Amino acid sequence: MLRLTRFSLLGRRSPVARVPAKNLGLRKAASGSSPSGSASPRALNIFDRELKRKQKNWAARQPEPMKFDYLKDEVGSRIADRVYDIPRNFPLALDVGCGRGYIAQHLNKETVGKFFQADIAENALNTLEMEIPTVSVLADEEFLPFRENTFDLVVSSLSLHWVNDLPRALQQIHYVLKPDGVFIGAMFGGDTLYELRCSLQLAETEREGGFSPHISPFTAVNDLGHLLGRAGFNTLTVDTDEIQVNYPGMFELMEDLQGMGESNCAWNRKALLHRDTMLAAAAVYGEMYRNEDGSIPATYQIYYMIGWKYHDSQARPAERGSATVSFGELGKINNLMSQGKKSQ
Repeated sequence: MLRLTRFSLLGRRSPVARVPAKNLGLRKAASGSSPSGSASPRALNIFDRELKRKQKNWAARQPEPMKFDYLKDEVGSRIADRVYDIPRNFPLALDVGCGRGYIAQHLNKETVGKFFQADIAENALNTLEMEIPTVSVLADEEFLPFRENTFDLVVSSLSLHWVNDLPRALQQIHYVLKPDGVFIGAMFGGDTLYELRCSLQLAETEREGGFSPHISPFTAVNDLGHLLGRAGFNTLTVDTDEIQVNYPGMFELMEDLQGMGESNCAWNRKALLHRDTMLAAAAVYGEMYRNEDGSIPATYQIYYMIGWKYHDSQARPAERGSATVSFGELGKINNLMSQGKKSQ
């Protein structure tokens, strides 16, 4: 687990060219259509996507948006590390839900030739400075306006937890990848902000006789591999990590979440909390979780995922029953090795 203390990250913006879809040679995706032309019949409508766009635009317009970048910058660097772990170059890459360019700033032009950055919020496309040639595209994560087999690499960092139809979003990513292309992503896990969730629930129950959800629902790690497989990916890797950030208090935590554009946008959210309830939640938070130095911790659980699009050149598992050595014989090998060491 990585532990951080709230800090300001200074960064410089560079002008980015916004290119309309008609100039990119992109396919047109009608709202609600899947790569095969039919919408997901069981798609849920949990989040107000228009509100999320407004939240991200508001956060990007703040005088110093870089001081809220610390978490997304950290996760973006970890995704970049996973890209570097793959010994190949990627002529054309796509960042789904790019924000201000948290992944691209950690990559170099020797690894990625050209980088397309897509986000639902137009103001968020004012990216950080980077050396890779970039093209910014205003697009929804669920409706990517690109042709099939376009990109060698697709990445996504802390964006997919806000989509209503995650299976469809993963299918879209698989659709735009070339054969033998790879998807590397990260999203918040179910234990994210459990301290804040618990404190709000206890305070609201005590002051108002019940509680409403104030932290958005997250995907379970057990479901993530299944969703990737259903979307068509193979050779899957899913792992989890935690980043713990210390804040002066609960209100500073909530201020930073707003500055990140991560405020709750679920349709069933409560419009407001009473002042007494908020003060009680802050007291509960401090009483239950306070560090020795007086700060409070906030835990962010991160799911990292890697999936490949099928190609004939990829390694395949051996057929069932083709093994020439049984697991029972492995014990004999260990015995022979131990006897050899004793004889020496």
